[in-house]
Amino acid sequence: MKTLYKATSIAKGARKGHVKTEDGPIDLNLSVPKSMGGDGGDGANPEQLFGCAYAACFGSAIEAIAEKKKIDVNTEEISVTATIGIGTTEKGNLQLDATLDCYIPGVDVKTGEDLVNKAHEICPFSRATRDNITVNLNLMLDE
Repeated sequence: MKTLYKATSIAKGARKGHVKTEDGPIDLNLSVPKSMGGDGGDGANPEQLFGCAYAACFGSAIEAIAEKKKIDVNTEEISVTATIGIGTTEKGNLQLDATLDCYIPGVDVKTGEDLVNKAHEICPFSRATRDNITVNLNLMLDE
């Protein structure tokens, strides 16, 4: 792999602690949700951070596929909403799942579905999670 960029992140105190990036843009307290036995405080949690990262990366993948296929889309209006779930498997292991709701204004259903499916093939987060967690892809349409 030819490395284009590296980011270093530090987590201290696990889910009740603090995360920050070595270069400074992220510097957040963490809290455990009440549904997981925590205090539900004001801090972020790993699932939220993962969802933000996955959504942003997937949006970029949609943009890349649209550009490659010369499909005219307003890249500033593309949005991806990632919902990350955490639960337990039958064996009691913790497991994630993800739902990506993708909104690509100005495209028909066939084009939108093609963009989303092709983005799922190239997105590094999709590739990293492939065959490891369930990822549901949805194309959101204007009403």
